[in-house]
Amino acid sequence: MTSPAQRPVDTARPVVLLTRRLPDAVEARASRDYAAILNPADETLSGAAIAERAAGAGADAVLCCAGDRLDAAAIAALPAGVKVLATFSVGTDHIDLEAARARGLTVTNTPDVLTDATADIALLLILGAARRASEGERMIRADAWTGWTPTQLMGTHLGGKRLGIIGMGRIGQAVAQRARAFGMTIHYSNRKRLPADLEQGAAYHADPEAMLAVCDVLSLHFPATAETRHWLNAERIARLPRGAILVNTARGSVVEDEAVIAALRSGQLAAAGLDVFENEPKLHPGYRDLPNSFLLPHLGSATVETRCAMGFRALDNIDAVLAGREAPDRVM
Repeated sequence: MTSPAQRPVDTARPVVLLTRRLPDAVEARASRDYAAILNPADETLSGAAIAERAAGAGADAVLCCAGDRLDAAAIAALPAGVKVLATFSVGTDHIDLEAARARGLTVTNTPDVLTDATADIALLLILGAARRASEGERMIRADAWTGWTPTQLMGTHLGGKRLGIIGMGRIGQAVAQRARAFGMTIHYSNRKRLPADLEQGAAYHADPEAMLAVCDVLSLHFPATAETRHWLNAERIARLPRGAILVNTARGSVVEDEAVIAALRSGQLAAAGLDVFENEPKLHPGYRDLPNSFLLPHLGSATVETRCAMGFRALDNIDAVLAGREAPDRVM
């Protein structure tokens, strides 16, 4: 059970509530510039608990994270003094934006700074899934490797394979840039076609479903919304070439777990590299026993440099709002 935060003795400075433990450099800046309410135990707080802590501390701003479920009830319970919700993420699907709008709250995110780190993880997933890395690693750890053999753990060579990217924003473009170095040809689907200088020869598909048939590897980079929930279902997986590889660094809810697991078992999907899961950390248990699932615990932005940059970006937004300026990364 969490205890509510108390209002700091130092009331001359604005009060900022940090809902999770953040990198030391971020917390140091927050404590330097504000009366900061920290979470040193890194407790996972419910939306109600976040609102309770904000009310007890008399918070002027909340620096929240992707795992915080700030639904309409939680937002309604926030004290009237809260002016800004600055999320330590690009995605905002954990925040009820309409409820925030109704309360007159500014909501900000942290774009740009996690592009490279997330693209690197997407390439790690592509490589790991294609080359059966998790199977080999488990074999070593279980002391089950009996030596090299000509047919052991044969995977997929990426050179010449077709990578399909759905969502060609900053991260999708960074993934394409990296994949070209492995000799992959790039196909993409996006709401709008990119200018030629950004396409760099990639083939554009206005209809993402029509693109699926040419995807030896499919990498997902679009946001989680009501419309995209379970977008990759059994019907769409069947449109992929048999033996395709799926990679997801977007949000877990954009794929239908049962359909992906069935396709991994049947061979319709040769492998899947997943960094995000629906209802994480309680991922579908069916993934754990599949040798052809390469699973990571939401590491997309997990570098010291990136996580510090995200925290500083969130604080930049809080600085602006509390000073009466326009937030640089305002979502709404």
